[in-house]
Amino acid sequence: MKATILVDNTALFDRPFIAEHGFAVYIEAEGKKVLFDTGSTDALVKNAAGLKIDLLDLDCIVLSHGHNDHTGGLYHLLRLYLDAAMEGRDHRLPRLVAHPHCFYARPKKPYPDIGPLLSADEVQRFIPLELTREPVRLAPNLFFLGEIERTFPFEIFSPGPRRIVLPDGTEEADHLADDTALAFRGRDGLVVVTGCAHSGCCNTVRHARKVCGETRVADIVGGLHLLGPGPQLDETCDYLRELRPAALHACHCTSLAAKVALAGAAPLLKTGVGLQLAYADR
Repeated sequence: MKATILVDNTALFDRPFIAEHGFAVYIEAEGKKVLFDTGSTDALVKNAAGLKIDLLDLDCIVLSHGHNDHTGGLYHLLRLYLDAAMEGRDHRLPRLVAHPHCFYARPKKPYPDIGPLLSADEVQRFIPLELTREPVRLAPNLFFLGEIERTFPFEIFSPGPRRIVLPDGTEEADHLADDTALAFRGRDGLVVVTGCAHSGCCNTVRHARKVCGETRVADIVGGLHLLGPGPQLDETCDYLRELRPAALHACHCTSLAAKVALAGAAPLLKTGVGLQLAYADR
């Protein structure tokens, strides 16, 4: 499997890429081409062009959850497909896989909505849409993890004032049930790719191990939503020390204080737009 970071809060040194508050990674695995998340803006399209990655040749788009820093680039991607069709250029229309809650509105003052710019119906006008709570096998050893089981007590997500709007127009507390991840089962263990890990890093890894039937973890790549000192960070570090992943590429919504702590628990490596990673197949 090969993975290339297309959107992150930082870009690698001396590389002419756009950094923004968001996340996206391009994955090639076992003949399949998958885009995981889309960032906030058209940075996805511009960075992919700079890296010579053809977004018109994708098998699948996966969304980790319905926040606009992971879904905002979808508008620009669909525009790319529309332009290609109008200009007669070769392109494929990938399916999009996400949790059923991913496209629900999420009002949060002072913003009218921090959810996707496009509704599920609007997306389906352009590409096939598969909304599921269950894991999905995207390639022989690449899995969409579906709804994450939350079992670690220190990773219970508190919605606070966050709200989600249901299809009937009613609102309820937003526990971010749509938060999910990808996992690749390689020769050296699992590569777990997270968006923000609102379900918790440890919950996500445990769920990946269960879905994939593999206990070894080669790498964890993506945002971990660890923003500062506290019990969750401490317990996560303890879990990682026991887990002993071969590498950790924590980025996006992982604070500097959290990275310093994580570096004492696992081999933390630099991450940013332009980073290219490779993992051995089984």
